[in-house]
Amino acid sequence: MEIIIKPTEADVASLAADIFVQYLNRESVTLGLATGSTPLALYRELIRRHREEGLSFAHARAFLLDEYVGLAPQHPQSYYRTIRDEFTAHIDIDDAEVKSPDGLAAHPGEAAIAYDQAIAAAGGIDIQLLGIGTDGHIGFNEPGSSLVSRTRLKTLHPQTIRDNARFFESAADVPIHVLTQGLGTITEAGRLVLLATGEGKAAAIAAMVEGPVTAFCPASVLQLHPHATVVIDEAAASKLQFAEYYHYAYDHKPAWQRP
Repeated sequence: MEIIIKPTEADVASLAADIFVQYLNRESVTLGLATGSTPLALYRELIRRHREEGLSFAHARAFLLDEYVGLAPQHPQSYYRTIRDEFTAHIDIDDAEVKSPDGLAAHPGEAAIAYDQAIAAAGGIDIQLLGIGTDGHIGFNEPGSSLVSRTRLKTLHPQTIRDNARFFESAADVPIHVLTQGLGTITEAGRLVLLATGEGKAAAIAAMVEGPVTAFCPASVLQLHPHATVVIDEAAASKLQFAEYYHYAYDHKPAWQRP
């Protein structure tokens, strides 16, 4: 993994936007989008570049990482609705090209298989955006998830439910089941870009970057990916033993290799 440590959340968002622009300059691109609080600064920066600098998404398609089971697409907390409210409604991407798992499917297992097939039919994801949970999950691949898992139905860890309760009236309102891309599905993307900010993510980042590859820290699977970039702020990097080296390595990277 390439580890890039920036001073602030705004710096993380700006550098991540630079990475995404490289892919958006292609004739066509398939994006993997994530929801949650961490990507918001990046989405705001991409929206700004679209409005002020002419950055276009008209040639892009997108797939979401996951969706709650039991929430209608227009429910305020569904990820179908959230990604539109926070990002895609503010850019020039065709709404029909923004796909998400079917959280209302009568047979979630079949819907999961169909979602994997849709990603494959699109030629795979070129660049996948990721966040990380406090327990090391990516997507909704909770600790113990198979490192080769496919899109499937998962039960949320109680900690994840507590973390997500801030978006609902109470923890009791958070759905306990989701459809999520699996770790095997995620790592088939051409490039992975994981963002993390704040001291609350520091332990998870340390486990992912400097711990062993293990199902108990699902994000550690990024260690096996040929092109994974981790962009974090100083607070999220605060538990890394080799933070000084990561700074040094990035500062001395040839200009043509930087994002």
